[in-house]
Amino acid sequence: MSTVHPPNSTDGAGTQDRPARLTVGVVGAGRVGPALAASLQLAGHRPVAVSGVSDASRRRAEKMLPGVPLVPPAEVLQRADLVLLTVPDDALPGLVAGLAETGAVRPGQLLVHTSGRYGVSVLDPALRAGALPLALHPAMTFTGSPVDVQRLAGCSFGVTAPGELRLAAEALVIEMGGEPEWISEESRPLYHAALALGSNHLITLVAQSMELLRTAGVGAPDRMLGPLLGAALDNALRSGDAALTGPVARGDAGTVAAHIAELREHSPQTVAGYVAMARATADRALAHGLLKAELAEDLLGVLADEGTGTGTTPGEGTDADDDENGPEGNDR
Repeated sequence: MSTVHPPNSTDGAGTQDRPARLTVGVVGAGRVGPALAASLQLAGHRPVAVSGVSDASRRRAEKMLPGVPLVPPAEVLQRADLVLLTVPDDALPGLVAGLAETGAVRPGQLLVHTSGRYGVSVLDPALRAGALPLALHPAMTFTGSPVDVQRLAGCSFGVTAPGELRLAAEALVIEMGGEPEWISEESRPLYHAALALGSNHLITLVAQSMELLRTAGVGAPDRMLGPLLGAALDNALRSGDAALTGPVARGDAGTVAAHIAELREHSPQTVAGYVAMARATADRALAHGLLKAELAEDLLGVLADEGTGTGTTPGEGTDADDDENGPEGNDR
């Protein structure tokens, strides 16, 4: 396993004079930061400081990183060779600018953020102060419990870094048990949107499906859905659109109309999502030759009528995600 050696030390010595292991600090004790620090600790690095604002963050830090002191962000940077900035996406630019303006950033210090949205340009104020910028985004959903460390094994990380720090970025990801996947600076927003589309929306769909099954009288919807959804996910990952099944792919317009009628009666808030996903599924099924054109007309007519009817149209009734982290589920 590779050992991380930052290109510069704080005292001007060369990389050969750096210690083999790094002191690690966490700014933002949400769900991601303590888990990453704990995984680095297993690799031999030493967490030395963590900052957190809420009571939940402080409890999480104490649970995941016992004995590591809770200190203000600026003090985290004073103590650590490697600093994990694990705050919400919208808070990251202001945090970086503030730390740089107050002189908290030290030359040669590895500054790592875990936002999926941003590359390394968001760290430019710290770069000008001499920091070494890395963007390491774990493509994983986090719970804020020790199980997160285990889930990092084999987890892909979206990595963006300057060329001279590529080896350091790869080494850190590998030491956390992950697999580095290189994402260009300009592709970060699209990469992040793709993860949100797959992971966050999946949770919403599953939760809605479970609620509807309970309404239909199913006593254990999780047990019913587990094998079905596991097989569907496996098939989709293996075969893509070729794995499509169900009434939309078959062109069963009558069945889809019956679904919508039932949803409107029992769970009207799910109609918009059902119609939007059915339209997207129909488009993909048509494009890949799974849905016959002669059957698609009636199906698309049902969906078009619903979209212009009295029900909620797709897009209404959505709430912004205000959790600690962003759309791919990596709650920081």
